[in-house]
Amino acid sequence: HNKMANQVNGNAVQLKEEEEPMDTSSVTHTEHYKTLIEAGLPQKVAERLDEIFQTGLVAYVDLDERAIDALREFNEEGALSVLQQFKESDLSHVQNKSAFLCGVMKTYRQREKQGSKVQESTKGPDEAKIKALLERTGYTLDVTTGQRKYGGPPPDTVYSGVQPGIGTEVFVGKIPRDLYEDELVPLFEKAGPIWDLRLMMDPLSGQNRGYAFITFCSKDAAQEAVKLCDNYEIRPGKHLGVCISVANNRLFVGSIPKNKTKENILEEFSKVTEGLVDVILYHQPDDKKKNRGFCFLEYEDHKSAAQARRRLMSGKVKVWGNVVTVEWADPVEEPDPEVMAKVKVLFVRNLATTVTEEILEKSFSEFGKLERVKKLKDYAFVHFEDRGAAVKAMNEMNGKEIEGEEIEIVLAKPPDKKRKERQAARQASRSTVYEDYYYYPPPRMPPPIRG
Repeated sequence: HNKMANQVNGNAVQLKEEEEPMDTSSVTHTEHYKTLIEAGLPQKVAERLDEIFQTGLVAYVDLDERAIDALREFNEEGALSVLQQFKESDLSHVQNKSAFLCGVMKTYRQREKQGSKVQESTKGPDEAKIKALLERTGYTLDVTTGQRKYGGPPPDTVYSGVQPGIGTEVFVGKIPRDLYEDELVPLFEKAGPIWDLRLMMDPLSGQNRGYAFITFCSKDAAQEAVKLCDNYEIRPGKHLGVCISVANNRLFVGSIPKNKTKENILEEFSKVTEGLVDVILYHQPDDKKKNRGFCFLEYEDHKSAAQARRRLMSGKVKVWGNVVTVEWADPVEEPDPEVMAKVKVLFVRNLATTVTEEILEKSFSEFGKLERVKKLKDYAFVHFEDRGAAVKAMNEMNGKEIEGEEIEIVLAKPPDKKRKERQAARQASRSTVYEDYYYYPPPRMPPPIRG
């Protein structure tokens, strides 16, 4: 410092007070600098990271080995660029800074692959508005490079029960890419208390991906959100799309040997995938020992199902020596309660081969006048003229034996246009479709709550 002091005409005292704190970063290192060098980071990179520690943006203890290892794999220029970007990111709502830094690195690599220079991240949310929203509602916000999560759980004053289950989540699409919680929350909270709102982010552009998931504290609020907000004009000419979202935990698997039992299938698929909780299997109507060559695999959550689907589709995994066909099972969509309240048709299944339409007609007409009975394979549809009679018949006949087999009865679900389109788009040959009504077997156990 003497040399510098001489240059400014001996104003050494003043220099010490004003200049020194600004310029020490090139000299002063925290005790972690040495550790970074020992971990194999280039000197400049270690210095830049150490500077970031000194600014207090992130502490050494916040970074795990994974982040340091990943940083070491970059060349010096790339590493410095990543750290610069990390430093400029808004970290006010980032709980896991280490994971966030890893996200920044991953994004940098993806951009490099695409050959575009690392873009300046686009204008993010208006922090003042976000801060005001959080102060008003008392919710938390957790930001990662892939999503922004508001709530989950909400403050105790709003809701202190367990995480809401199936039917409480809505999918929101067609969101303008530069829109954030400060505009979404005030709209959706009108429907009822929000458990969490997850806005999906595109790390490459720094904007949102155009969709979000919102879980409400009750099914009613979720239904209300669809009514209130579907097709809502959130900005001039920009209409949102909102529907009940179904976390799909179930896969359809074809090309299964017909002599395998439920236990065989559970055991075999548990070897090659994780999180399998149930197998739903159908027997051939005339031979209960044989299955129909396909089954449904129920996983504990959507993530396990998605991983299983990827593995089974990779072609590397064989089951009983064969590659199986796999696709998502159509989600069990809950029909509109108002529609279900009018249904007068029963779905009856697990019928013995000897059960005829006449036998069914005889058994069910005791409860009221029938419009028609239609039997297909080992199930049937029984149409009543009167809703009350249908419900009474269901309650009294469910679990009763007809021709030696216990029957199962539920209200038939009315046809769903979207589902018909999906089915047609698959292959018409898979089974004959009964056009008027469709029905899904209930899962053997309630689907687990989606994390």
